[in-house]
Amino acid sequence: MGTVVSLTVPAASGADELVAATAVVERVFAGLDETFSLYRPDSEASRLARAEITLPDASEEMRRLYADAVGWRLLTEGAFTPERPDGVLDLSGIVKGYAIQEAGTSLLALGLRDWCLNAGGDVLVSGSPAPGATESGNREPWRAGIVDPEDRRTLIAGHPLGGFAGAKPALATSGSAERGDHIWAAGGPGRGARPAPAAPVFRQVSVVAADIVTADVLATAIVAGGLQILNRATDGWDIEVLAVRAGGELLATPGFRR
Repeated sequence: MGTVVSLTVPAASGADELVAATAVVERVFAGLDETFSLYRPDSEASRLARAEITLPDASEEMRRLYADAVGWRLLTEGAFTPERPDGVLDLSGIVKGYAIQEAGTSLLALGLRDWCLNAGGDVLVSGSPAPGATESGNREPWRAGIVDPEDRRTLIAGHPLGGFAGAKPALATSGSAERGDHIWAAGGPGRGARPAPAAPVFRQVSVVAADIVTADVLATAIVAGGLQILNRATDGWDIEVLAVRAGGELLATPGFRR
């Protein structure tokens, strides 16, 4: 998928666990890349783009993710869409989140309860980096940093993920600091009645949510749709958002201001 995937587990994990965990994550990402990558000429997505096959003839997984992406297009008023402006089907905006989700499910199936999975700045965690309860009865959370889009060597914020019941485990970032190939302005040619903004409102958007697909899709939608979609997302979903305006100013929901 053109990105780096890292898996972090507590130091107490055994060597056999690490080998099994690494293998299952690699298998999930490699399998989805073979199907959905538009950079691979032999992938199913590339064959669809060349009109060698049609969507009704595509695999069940391709049709299911397309249906999910269409559902998100409706929920975000077209800010998230599975088609590029040239009409080519492009599921890049949802497939990475789906891959992270599937890899996380596979890690839990292996019996691993404490881990942090990071794919190109999109993070999903389970449990804690330090197994065992603190004095308050909770567990230490994982802490995810958010890079400065002006300087990737520095962080502009951090956010705790997981660690105790009810804590959100997923964070996704979209924008120029990460790969933004799948983001285009909502309302452009063929994309509905709402006009595209004259210039991007946000340079980068980070979303914390209860699942990684929601976080990834909404981060992409807010970058594409601007303030209107930011307001819709924060009203309609239980999320935290940190948005970097084009001029460098920050907009943050209460969870990022603590």
